[in-house]
Amino acid sequence: MSAAPLAPSPKKSLGQHFLFDKNILGKIVRLAGVIPGEAVLEIGPGPGGLTRALLDAGARVWAVETDRRMIEHLREGGFEGVEIIEGDALKTDYIELAKSAGEPFRLVANLPYNISGPLLALLLKERRAFKSMTLMFQKEVAQRIAAGPGGRVRGNLSVLAQIFCDVKVIMKVPPGAFRPPPKVESAVIRLDPLSKTVLPIDDEETLWSIVGESFQHRRKMLRNCLRDRLGEGDEVLQRVGLKGTERPEELDSAQWIRLANEIFRVENIVES
Repeated sequence: MSAAPLAPSPKKSLGQHFLFDKNILGKIVRLAGVIPGEAVLEIGPGPGGLTRALLDAGARVWAVETDRRMIEHLREGGFEGVEIIEGDALKTDYIELAKSAGEPFRLVANLPYNISGPLLALLLKERRAFKSMTLMFQKEVAQRIAAGPGGRVRGNLSVLAQIFCDVKVIMKVPPGAFRPPPKVESAVIRLDPLSKTVLPIDDEETLWSIVGESFQHRRKMLRNCLRDRLGEGDEVLQRVGLKGTERPEELDSAQWIRLANEIFRVENIVES
């Protein structure tokens, strides 16, 4: 029996840090809730440490990978049954991919740290493709995503993740579990898409845009963050119970949705 081919070395330019600790890999798969026979998607499988743990749990695995070296390694290294999608994770249509799998995916991934922010935004927009998302980030990023209202580390992805998902930090991972060891600690979060948001959303695009605009100016009061959308008065803010002196990180999910709905209503009245 021939030995499995050696895995290629990680590329710094792709933000690659490969998790190799089998105990941690197994724990991630358990906390993700993977059950035999279900469709699981992995993004950036690298040399296949997590892929192997998913296969051992009985999952049907799809893997999105852009590094040609890793694709060849997975195809030659005994990962039979894995459906490899060669392409950019930021340009993948996850809803269409889930349709091809016949069911929403359980997403389990050690995300490339250099694209984790924009990739999470895409995954949230295409959340219908997923039963759950169990994702590894730098610890500070994971804590930011899970930060509640009022925290100084709260940002636009904190707000949007918590509007659309139940968010929990489920475990921390030390640098020594990776090759090469990153200079930061890591943490795994689990995001379970909500069957319905705390309040109905009239227009999701408006919600995304006002949250993004507000956190571009997070040091300013809300009335100044959104002055181009609100005009000179505070009537729109007052109608949804806000003073306008709040900072973006202070608002909870319901307040953001009420504000987005009111701005959408006002802008559509003006346009009509």
